[in-house]
Amino acid sequence: MNPQETWTAVDAYAAGLFMPPDPVLDAAQADSTAAGLPPISVSPAQGKFLMLLARSHGSRRILEIGTLGGYSTIWLARALPEGGRLVTLEYEPRHAAVAKANLARAGLASAVEVRMGRALDTLPGLLSEGLGPFDLIFIDADKEGYPEYLGWALKLSRPGTLIVADNVVRKGAVADASITDPHTIGIRRFHELVAAEPRLSATVLQTVGSKGHDGFLLALVDS
Repeated sequence: MNPQETWTAVDAYAAGLFMPPDPVLDAAQADSTAAGLPPISVSPAQGKFLMLLARSHGSRRILEIGTLGGYSTIWLARALPEGGRLVTLEYEPRHAAVAKANLARAGLASAVEVRMGRALDTLPGLLSEGLGPFDLIFIDADKEGYPEYLGWALKLSRPGTLIVADNVVRKGAVADASITDPHTIGIRRFHELVAAEPRLSATVLQTVGSKGHDGFLLALVDS
């Protein structure tokens, strides 16, 4: 098998052991596909990783920047304790509509608020409404916006907040200076800002699997 086939096979093996069929999550993916949403959501293994992070962190307030069809949102919201709340931001109205339907079917509509609009326009409202600080912030949206999303994540955090960003390796492009597309430049700038921020302790974990070669950045707000 080539590397991608191997990574996908291992994902399937792990899913068979640790992620039994889930009609709600399967329907969320199926409806997202039927609606023509791009196939860029996290994998089942990554979704459960996010859920376990949120549960182990005791997260009661979660912010997600980038909803898509709500697949990762469902995983994260399932980690919430009773009375917990998740706010997710989505730019595309069609994506938000699919996500709302998926969340309603999952029985999570009362715990999750989907806010539509450009994230840089909706993030100030979260601050002015006093919805923070959030315990966990998951960034999975347009890569050019990651540097600015980091600034807002810091404003909406507290000591102990965990910031998680997806797609920060980009098949290794971040380490290749000859690659200068806007997405990669945005991620490199995001890394540089995290590294220079004294309030953060961070690392990058490369991932391989059905979604290919990429990775997560995890940053803990220390002060």
